[in-house]
Amino acid sequence: MNSPSHKHFKAAECPALTLLYDGGCPLCLREVELLGRKDRQRHGECLKLAFVDIDQPEYNPDSYAGISYREAMGRIHAIDASGAVLRDVEVFRRAYELIGLGWLYAPTQWPLLRPLTNLAYGIWADMRLRITGRPSLDSLCQGRKDICRRD
Repeated sequence: MNSPSHKHFKAAECPALTLLYDGGCPLCLREVELLGRKDRQRHGECLKLAFVDIDQPEYNPDSYAGISYREAMGRIHAIDASGAVLRDVEVFRRAYELIGLGWLYAPTQWPLLRPLTNLAYGIWADMRLRITGRPSLDSLCQGRKDICRRD
């Protein structure tokens, strides 16, 4: 379920990682573009990453491990090929590993940096909507009560 501007991303038969992203967020779109481009360069037609725009009206949590719109908008999520759900910085670690740039996120696993990285990501995630000029999460959920349960 890609947004119209992202139809060029082909999902592999069974991608290694499916990232849930906010198609209304300019920073998220840039990240998806980068990841998709690097995935195509490295893997050609057998892509390792798939992208799901959770901001599309068709987004259905039941198709994506039950991850509600509210959950996905609040923190980045991904689902690996085994069905395991990843959240927060771990999503970026895995995605960047799959496109051959794992070294960029490797330091985020170091014992001293891991808690700081996770803390910084949590602060960023809490402020992302405001920073990117988007309405609050509660406002976004107003029209999506069916898929925006409180967790």
